[in-house]
Amino acid sequence: MGFSELSRGISFEFFPPKSDQARSRLVKTVQRLAPLKPSVVSVTFGAGGSTREGSFQTASEILRSTDLDVAPHLSCIGSTREQLNALLDTYRSVGVRRIVALRGDAPTSGEELPRAFQYANELVEFIHQRGGFEISVAAYPEFHPESANPDSDIESFVRKVRAGASEAITQYFYSNDAYYRFVDWARSLGVEVPIVPGIMPMTDYAQVARFSQFCGAEVPQWMRKRMQALEGDTRGQEELGIELATAQVDELLRNGVPGIHFYTLNRAEPTLRVCSNLGLAPQATHAALQSPAN
Repeated sequence: MGFSELSRGISFEFFPPKSDQARSRLVKTVQRLAPLKPSVVSVTFGAGGSTREGSFQTASEILRSTDLDVAPHLSCIGSTREQLNALLDTYRSVGVRRIVALRGDAPTSGEELPRAFQYANELVEFIHQRGGFEISVAAYPEFHPESANPDSDIESFVRKVRAGASEAITQYFYSNDAYYRFVDWARSLGVEVPIVPGIMPMTDYAQVARFSQFCGAEVPQWMRKRMQALEGDTRGQEELGIELATAQVDELLRNGVPGIHFYTLNRAEPTLRVCSNLGLAPQATHAALQSPAN
């Protein structure tokens, strides 16, 4: 099964750069990944709306400079309803057709911020009632770290879907069985929208370990030990991470997933290498891999 056979296709996530150097790297990354013809690319929204302006600027720049569809993230935290309305109006005017609606994270500083809604399902309903956008929501195959228990977590997910979501994108995971179990459970509760697996090649184990502490993504022990054996070998960890991600995506494709969402961390190389290894869009990936690595 290739990406062209996926019902929803592939997608990429980027985050707003915070310096001129990072902005230049993101431009190069977008250019190198664009030949894979993603169905959409998303742009994140920082904790407490900390990158709201950067998110808008990044999404707008990608829209201006490419023919890619862009799905900006929106958060309940950091904006009033009036500000969300204005931002949605602006996004619609520049050609955005999909929004990723999230509860969002409060800033670690403890700063009091406006909060348009308490829960993501309320934001989904707000956008859905306005009309004009497809809506993606988050899913957690290994459950949200703040959830009281698995039952309450899946109930929250179902509420988001019923509020008007047209698809779900999962948190990254390294156990495909966790994804399959989550999908089966959601289907048993009447969820019919595509649930797209999120993939983040583990090219830097220390970085992934930090992320996973906060997002609840489990790193299997056998994988952890293989990565730890390469501590200090940056290139070795990257090669192993790409090898493992290739095997993971291959197995997901063979099991009929609706799409693949790559968390790129604003780097092109790992995603391109995984796609090239699988023989997907070979001409585009071959050409991109010949350009200077980011």
